[in-house]
Amino acid sequence: MTGRVRLARLTDLAALGELSRLSQQEHVDARSLGLPVTGPRIGVFSLFRLPLGAFRPNDLLFVYEDERRLSGLLRVERDASRDEMTIVELDAIGSGDSGDTRFRMVQHLLRDGAKRGAIRFHVACADGQGNVELFMQAGFARYGQENLLFRRPKEPLPRPWTEEQARDAGIRPCQPLDAVPLARLYASVTPQPVVRLEAYRLTDWERQGSTTRVPRSSLAPILRFADVEAYVQAAPGDSGDLQALLQVGVAQEEQPHYLKILAKPGADLGPLVDFGLGLIGARIARGGSCPDSGVLAPVRTYESPIDRRLEEAGFAGLATVTLLMKEAVVRVEEPALVPAVR
Repeated sequence: MTGRVRLARLTDLAALGELSRLSQQEHVDARSLGLPVTGPRIGVFSLFRLPLGAFRPNDLLFVYEDERRLSGLLRVERDASRDEMTIVELDAIGSGDSGDTRFRMVQHLLRDGAKRGAIRFHVACADGQGNVELFMQAGFARYGQENLLFRRPKEPLPRPWTEEQARDAGIRPCQPLDAVPLARLYASVTPQPVVRLEAYRLTDWERQGSTTRVPRSSLAPILRFADVEAYVQAAPGDSGDLQALLQVGVAQEEQPHYLKILAKPGADLGPLVDFGLGLIGARIARGGSCPDSGVLAPVRTYESPIDRRLEEAGFAGLATVTLLMKEAVVRVEEPALVPAVR
């Protein structure tokens, strides 16, 4: 292949928009991450489109250029506070060369990211079009799957809760002081290999409801177009423990709203789901820039039965995506005292 990977320029934006649109269609010679969002209301390009106002200084946009023609697009979001990069879009078109184009772009990102000090690389993709094989060849490890559920627009939303109702149910806004209980909640419901790979710190949990995206999900990019709020549900008694975390992203663009729940097994999630949907309904009722575009909810496969509670609230399964990650650092054991041996 004679092409090269380079950073995108402002003059490339029109061509990249067309390339992204074509890659989501059913072309034999076009490939994308295959994120399972379909239909005109939640098309892939509209869901993950990137207005210049949302482009942050640490984000990267690469293109593959061959004979002055753009045939590949790689868009990456970087979390500077955690030195992580997330591949949001990876598209390629071309007669039989789209797989090679995408592989070269991923390899270029890994080299470039290492120079920029990136520690982890994340990606979520559909298990099709050679996506998983492509990333595993590049050194990524598959560590989970996530079910995406969607509640269609125009369906009636629950009435907003009063402060008294929320207080009686133990639901309140998340605070920085909840960092330790949230870390315990996450560790109690997440497999230890995943806890080790994602490596959240207390400072990550302290930023709930502001700029944080923990716990991570495949739909995190849509949070750039949303006002994110976080709430916790206290466990019964005075132990100070938490039994659930709720993240609500109210869209400010033509995007679906966002609902994410992390909860202990056996927790009664009905009130929490009703509270979150009521909050979204209240924002939509105010009018302005909050359109009714439905609600998306990601649930990892080991977090069941959260998906059952969401289905009872009107959500339906959309599809399943695979989560992959590559670490750019080598883990070593810290020095520790050991028994002396003669």
